[in-house]
Amino acid sequence: MIVARSIRALELQRDGVVGLVPTMGALHAGHAALFAAARAQCDVLVASIFVNPAQFQEPADLAAYPRDLERDLAAAERAGVDVVFAPPAEELYPAGFATWVVPEGVAVGLEGEHRPGHFRGVATICVKLFNIVRPRRAWFGRKDAQQVAVLKQVVRDLNLDVEIRVVETVRDADGLAVSSRNARLSPDERASARAIPRALAARDPEVARRVLADAGLEPDYVAVVDLDGPTLAVAARVGNTRLIDNVRVEGETP
Repeated sequence: MIVARSIRALELQRDGVVGLVPTMGALHAGHAALFAAARAQCDVLVASIFVNPAQFQEPADLAAYPRDLERDLAAAERAGVDVVFAPPAEELYPAGFATWVVPEGVAVGLEGEHRPGHFRGVATICVKLFNIVRPRRAWFGRKDAQQVAVLKQVVRDLNLDVEIRVVETVRDADGLAVSSRNARLSPDERASARAIPRALAARDPEVARRVLADAGLEPDYVAVVDLDGPTLAVAARVGNTRLIDNVRVEGETP
């Protein structure tokens, strides 16, 4: 497996399909599912590991994000990744950087309302990665359904030559969506967080709000929106940890 720490060092063989899985590291079972799906459908698999400062609103949240590059590299190699692109922040945001992709449309509301500037950071870094790696396909997780919808919109509107592929949400045995943020939960907070998948199972926003309230959780939002089909989306803070999750209103069992 090749590890590239700079754009200049990122030299790819382009015989066949190049696939990309963008990540911020802290790799877990959800990323493993993305790697497995991508590995089966491309000839050269690239994973990026980059904690993108532009998509964090709170400096403390950025500082607290888990980082363990050696662990992540080992996980990527086990998953069959061919190339890891793991640049420092100044490689992608050099001095004088002043050009941003600012999506509207599906980016408005939900995370776009509660995390101002978040999708600007996501869209900008993904467009940069698409231009640097030049993949035929890129894989993202359904857990971040609004992000997926935003990126599909960006690809369409900017005529980018990449296909967005989506992998269904991976859940732990207790139903909680796998996330790097789960590691921050205490045992009691983890028990409270299990109310989120129970709320989604109702597939009804009013019932979902009651389930969350019974668990002592005050959500940022509980709403049915069109994210590649009617989707019940939830964001709630459990202790100091903010979790998001969603489920299609029809056709999926959390």
